[in-house]
Amino acid sequence: MRQSALIAYAAPAMVVALPTIPVYLVLPTLYGTELGIGLAATGLVLLGARLFDTVSDPLVGALSDRFAWRGHRRKPWIVAGAGIAGIGLYRVLTPPDTADALYLLLWSIVLYGGWTMVAVPYLAWGAELSRNYDERTRITAWREGAGLLGLVGAGVIMAATSAGWSERESIAILAPAAIALGLLAFPILLHLVAEPPGPAASLLPADRQDLRRAFRDLARNRPFQRLLAAWFVNGLANGVPAALFFIYLEYRLGADTTERSLFVLLYFVAAVAALPFWSRASIRLGKHQAWCCAMAAACLVFAVVPLIPAGGFVAFGLVCVVTGVALGADLALPPSIQADVVDYGTWRTGRQRAGLLFALWSMSTKLALAVAVGMALPAIALAGFDPANPTDSGLQALALIYALLPAFLKAVAIALVWRFPLTARRHAVIRRAIDRSTTRCTGRVEIPA
Repeated sequence: MRQSALIAYAAPAMVVALPTIPVYLVLPTLYGTELGIGLAATGLVLLGARLFDTVSDPLVGALSDRFAWRGHRRKPWIVAGAGIAGIGLYRVLTPPDTADALYLLLWSIVLYGGWTMVAVPYLAWGAELSRNYDERTRITAWREGAGLLGLVGAGVIMAATSAGWSERESIAILAPAAIALGLLAFPILLHLVAEPPGPAASLLPADRQDLRRAFRDLARNRPFQRLLAAWFVNGLANGVPAALFFIYLEYRLGADTTERSLFVLLYFVAAVAALPFWSRASIRLGKHQAWCCAMAAACLVFAVVPLIPAGGFVAFGLVCVVTGVALGADLALPPSIQADVVDYGTWRTGRQRAGLLFALWSMSTKLALAVAVGMALPAIALAGFDPANPTDSGLQALALIYALLPAFLKAVAIALVWRFPLTARRHAVIRRAIDRSTTRCTGRVEIPA
């Protein structure tokens, strides 16, 4: 893939990622404490919005697989979704003082719906840009690296404005910044990156997209089921500390606004810096085992977090570096493995399901984050943490839930993915079989062991 096209494809990921910090990390504090909705109520509202949003993922994925407009299956969805997400983002990040739970629910649904229309076709498009096992890691690394740069940009903006502005004012500026950047990046994507043609007719069912048949196909795709389960569990492991990050920093560690912004910046800078390392490690070790190594490192460092005392900024900075490095693997490697799983499904069934599979991937991501928020915020409340009256036992419960629950969940994800069957050698054999069968409607193609 040409470098210019690769950059053009990756750039929109920066736009989508720019507001991610406030949406995932700051909203619980903004709506739960500053606007007075309450932490438990905010967690349940965000959970409800995410659960509602998950319904749209398989629908968007299936439709973007099935229908084309002027020869394009992915681009029309991205254009429409970007406009809807921009409106929702502005309303969510700039709430009036009278905003209540219904306001948060309504505009969160609009935002997440627009993001679905962008993210599902965008991820599926990325899987279709190359058939090569290692080249796919390069594409996902560039895309996720651009996304991390967006997160770093958000951290820089929040750190730069923390001295004279409130945290609420700092995050509000990210909405127009993301919209302006999107008006530049998305037209470049649409103009410079060619969308590969849809699957040959022989790879489509006679009715062009029978959802019942599609889900029967997924029942035969065991690597997809296994990878999806690991991705969901790891998403829970990442979502719990994300939901509690600012709360932990403010109440347990004693970090002020500037220090909190710097920790966020350190975390994402470490993730960006680690991307080339994980790309090389995936070639040497294999994608799934390199990912396991990253999750194991995160488990080890999370285990020491409850021992960090208030004011232990240096120790927590090291935690941010190690977990940031592990995040680089979380972002770059699993989507690349998922692209290989799409090929496995095509070989097994004779039908290409990239849109639907990445829709379920996106749905799993959202569901994991929703469950994490809906689980973490009520959990710390039930464990005795009260931001209005923080006690020693409540703060210790906050630290334990923040750190040890993610470590346990990542250990489960490692067990699920360690012996993942799609290696580079096996994928190459499958890919050759698919290439030989694209002009024949033969269903499953037998390949050598």
